[in-house]
Amino acid sequence: MASVSITVFAVVNGPGALATESQIGQADQTKVEAAVDPAIQEALDRKTQREEELSALSRDIDVSSDRQKEIEREIAAIDRDRESLNNRILRTADTIKGLETKLTDTERRLLKLGENEDSVRASLNSRRGVLSEVLAALQRIGRRPPPALAVQPSDALAAVRSAILLNAVMPEIRVETEALAADLTELSRLKSVIADEKKRLGGDAMRLAEEKSRLELLLSAKRQEREKTAGELDKEKRRAEELANKAGSLKDLIAKLETEIKSAREAAEKSREAERNAGRGGRGGDPFADPGRLAPAIAFADAKGRLPRPVSGDMVQDFGQIDDFGNLTEGQSIATRAGSRVTSPADGWVVYSGPFRSFGQLLILNTGGGYHVLLAGMDRIDAELGQFVLAGEPVGVMGATRWASASTIGLGSTQPILYVEFRKDGSAVDPTPWWARIEEEKARG
Repeated sequence: MASVSITVFAVVNGPGALATESQIGQADQTKVEAAVDPAIQEALDRKTQREEELSALSRDIDVSSDRQKEIEREIAAIDRDRESLNNRILRTADTIKGLETKLTDTERRLLKLGENEDSVRASLNSRRGVLSEVLAALQRIGRRPPPALAVQPSDALAAVRSAILLNAVMPEIRVETEALAADLTELSRLKSVIADEKKRLGGDAMRLAEEKSRLELLLSAKRQEREKTAGELDKEKRRAEELANKAGSLKDLIAKLETEIKSAREAAEKSREAERNAGRGGRGGDPFADPGRLAPAIAFADAKGRLPRPVSGDMVQDFGQIDDFGNLTEGQSIATRAGSRVTSPADGWVVYSGPFRSFGQLLILNTGGGYHVLLAGMDRIDAELGQFVLAGEPVGVMGATRWASASTIGLGSTQPILYVEFRKDGSAVDPTPWWARIEEEKARG
């Protein structure tokens, strides 16, 4: 009985290329690796290109001049009192944080969809040789159909051989056709979903650009309301930087700031006064609801489970883990999007704002009750010495890449990383109990 052999040819330039057993047996292993490497490299190149396109889509969007003027008119029209400004700033910061989370989620979905698209294309390419041979066989049968036995009995043997050929080939044709149809359908669906996700990404990126523009104008308006002169502020900044250069540790820095810097000393005094005046225990409602407050409405120790996270991102190192130097970490490290806005996790007074050793740009808040909150790794800090900031108020901006520091070594991420540390009477404490659950943050935002 005749048999049918279907040869699978290697697809030279396609991912997932295959070869026959005889070809593999005869080929040198080095040549096989050389044939595979370009395919792998091509897939990696596509992935890198896809990531760059997504990053550029979010980064390079500019607000139109008409929209910018509209936002400027909107800011100019609002009441310039402290409560109105704070309220708008907090709402805008919440919106930005939500949009950054949505953009990150969309980008992850797009990367996954791109990987699925590559898999489908590889599946199609891997069967290209089989499909070519089967289609060629069908074409030959169509040109020279098998003869009918009743008309030409002498060709009976040819008819039997043709029937055997068809019986052998047709099941494979059916299987391959069904697989091909499924792959093509999935490829079409993926392209449609990817197009929708890119459209959503573009829309959210534009909204994010508008909200960032609005926030910059709001912060500028608030800075104009501050009474401290630029000369006094610059003098205190220079003195604070001198103390930072001489300090042996963060604990030493905080102690010196609150004794030698006027604004930091006043902040410490205000925090103690606020602690005496604040009602303790379970206070009903949202303690952060009043945007016009000039002091914490609740003691920091009572704020456990209520504080908003300072940035949208993924925790890459938690408190109390062993770092690359064998020491226990004293804070938490959060990987963020490039250019993310950083908000204050609590009400407090700024006692330091500037560079400090390997921490990069460091912000220290006195939150009362002997507690301090430290935020490091930012590209820019917007809060000033002595300023009282509200929980959720923007205080800085992350850079485009990770700030190389001792606190972020070995984290395996190229994203910007915000380092967060809570201290009680100079000693680090775990921030985890203070964070509100994600659901509560969304409800409040």
